[in-house]
Amino acid sequence: MEVLDRPSSLANIKLSLTKLRYRPYNIIALVLIVVLAFLVILPLVHIIITSLTYQRNDLRMVREARVGAFTLYHYSRVFVGRLAQALFYKPFIHSLLVGIGVTFLSMLLGTLLAWVLVRTDIPYKGFLNSVIVIPYMMPSWVMALAWQLIFRNNRIGGSTGMLTAFFGVMVPDWVSYGAFPIIICLGLHYYAYSFLLVSGALATINSELEEAGSLTGLNRLQVLKKITFPLVLPALGSSFVLTFSRSMGTFGTPALLGLPVRFFTVPTQIYASINARNTGDAFVLALVLVVLAAGAIYVNSRIVGKRKSFVTMGGKGFRSRPNKLGAWKVPITTIVFAFLLIVIVVPVVLLTWNTFMLKPDDYSLANLTTHFWVGEGDFDISGGQEGIFKNPGIWGGVWNSLRLGVTAAVVNAFLGLLIGYAVVRSRGTRISKSLEAVSFAPYVFPSIAMGAIYLGMFARPFGPIPALYGTFALIVLIVIVKNMPFSSRTGISAILQIDKSLEEVAQLEGIPWFKRFRKIIFPLAKSGFFSGMILTFITAMRELSLIILLVTPTTRVLTTIIFAYNDQDQVQHANGVTLILLVIIVSANFIVRRFFGSKSVLGLKES
Repeated sequence: MEVLDRPSSLANIKLSLTKLRYRPYNIIALVLIVVLAFLVILPLVHIIITSLTYQRNDLRMVREARVGAFTLYHYSRVFVGRLAQALFYKPFIHSLLVGIGVTFLSMLLGTLLAWVLVRTDIPYKGFLNSVIVIPYMMPSWVMALAWQLIFRNNRIGGSTGMLTAFFGVMVPDWVSYGAFPIIICLGLHYYAYSFLLVSGALATINSELEEAGSLTGLNRLQVLKKITFPLVLPALGSSFVLTFSRSMGTFGTPALLGLPVRFFTVPTQIYASINARNTGDAFVLALVLVVLAAGAIYVNSRIVGKRKSFVTMGGKGFRSRPNKLGAWKVPITTIVFAFLLIVIVVPVVLLTWNTFMLKPDDYSLANLTTHFWVGEGDFDISGGQEGIFKNPGIWGGVWNSLRLGVTAAVVNAFLGLLIGYAVVRSRGTRISKSLEAVSFAPYVFPSIAMGAIYLGMFARPFGPIPALYGTFALIVLIVIVKNMPFSSRTGISAILQIDKSLEEVAQLEGIPWFKRFRKIIFPLAKSGFFSGMILTFITAMRELSLIILLVTPTTRVLTTIIFAYNDQDQVQHANGVTLILLVIIVSANFIVRRFFGSKSVLGLKES
């Protein structure tokens, strides 16, 4: 019996190898699963192990501690210890407050704007749809920098803002710093989520459904309540979950507007714990954010799943008739343009003006100077820093940012295309589902938490991999991994549009896989490739939360330089570098529009 089984086993192995030869996408999928599991799953395991063991810094607080020994010390310290209130409960409550406030404000703004632009006859729709998501393409803390220029007071900020300088109004501390400005600034950033999701849902509603409701005797409010609202409810639920989870995990704005008054959120507490070398505590807090994000994604998947039951388009054609604004057209159009002026133009103008002010709180014409752009080093001004155009440190940051953006973009777009190819060609199989799941897994990790995970994992040699902390390679690696969910989605979308028979014909002709991919797959999927590349580039250029824990003086990029300047109260340099960053991001967006049509970067990213 054993003699008969052995040839049978060998035959099965040969058959499997033959199948792999003719199905290279399975080999690609297996390799990608192993690599991504190492870069995504293993770091999570590492952070859990680190949180459950004593670290070197714990030796000074626990006498019997032994490095690497199992312990619940960090969980006890964070959740029930005498410092638990400061380490976890206050930051967590602050994060909840910020999350709820930002979500309410952004959903209110985004939903109203979506309804106005999709369901009414407001003029200039093309232009408004193009610019309305620009605030999200900017770093989230641009609005925070502008807020400081207007509302800062000299009790905390060291210099007065425009409101005090022009009108003599002493701004209360709660307006200058803390929860209120954080919620306002982040709400004016994240409203784009709700706008895109709700506008997409509204655009699919056939006007005949609402007209049918009107014919049955329902008034406008009842039509909105009983027909329109249930149809957009899944989109509202998704925007709630997405905005809440993102605002809970963001770092930049809470750091700029919260740390001066010791208003800590969970991300800023992680940053403080890492700086204090309390790695175990930081990792426990990072796991809290991971669990929250995973729960939010699960809830979001349930909400989106329910949307399948809402059928808004049938076989009789589709008609969308906008509501006429009538006498309200001019006032509503004015309000929309005023809103865009406030969230786009005003911050940029204020930042630009500030870069020409010798003293940060003197708004007279005599105080204007070009020193912060072209001046030589003067120890009486800005700590001896040269002007931005003459500062080698800033130009080093520009080079590092561009190098990071281009490298991560090219690698990530290519990997995204490979993931898309492997997932689509093996669709329906267990290996396809596994690859799709592991490629989306980085989305679960809030940026600051993922930075903490990679810091702990790569601070020391890991098997054959040397210690990567302090190297530029680590920053590139984490940006690639974090953006994998987006590039893989663009890759999957691109491959889905390519008929499998095109490749099969070439395969029958004996053309090897690499040549098929180069001559057939890539040319047909290059729009998805370049979309993924541009998306990663723009995200990498504005990234702060993800890399703030990983940068060193030799690997600084523009975002960390801005954060450092602001932390040192050198606001003119901080705002000038911010403007350079905005120019690069806007230029990249122009490239997207030039080569990929009218779709916005955010629209591509969230699709």
